[in-house]
Amino acid sequence: MKKTILLLTILSTTPIYANPLFYSDTKNSLGIYISQSSGFGDLGHLISPFEWNISPMSNIMLQYSQPIKILRLPARINLHLLQNIAYHSTSGASFSAVGISWDIALFNWCDWYFGIGIGPYMRDSGDQYVQSRLVFGEKVFIGTQIAKHLNAEIFTLHFSNGDFTDTNRGINYIGFGLNYSF
Repeated sequence: MKKTILLLTILSTTPIYANPLFYSDTKNSLGIYISQSSGFGDLGHLISPFEWNISPMSNIMLQYSQPIKILRLPARINLHLLQNIAYHSTSGASFSAVGISWDIALFNWCDWYFGIGIGPYMRDSGDQYVQSRLVFGEKVFIGTQIAKHLNAEIFTLHFSNGDFTDTNRGINYIGFGLNYSF
């Protein structure tokens, strides 16, 4: 038992020298993500079962990243530009934004990684789903290295304002992204 505890202590305090979010000799990454809204996040204010598909929105997100470490884990800091490419204007929902986020790779195995991210975003306008312009994005992603400098990721992303206003039902997205490290 003492050997197991010692081994786990050594492994958990050993610095991670390879960041799975980047190729080993790169310091920058450009990414393009496409996503589709998958519903609204607050079940407490759900009016009808049909409300989940009132306003499907498709977005494209451009991301610039640099590698960092957070709690000695491989991570990246990101700058995002998010733009609607398709939505139903009759619902009053729109989501174009600029923001910063921090992603942490929690698990890395055989060129696959799993992580989480969080960050603030300033959006174009409030609407009936999230009233404020300031929102926070929480992300969960799984990715893999598919070429020497190219990573692919699938993700789910939730935007909410943290109940700063009375209207905060949140918006959820699911999508796919490609990152090129250079």
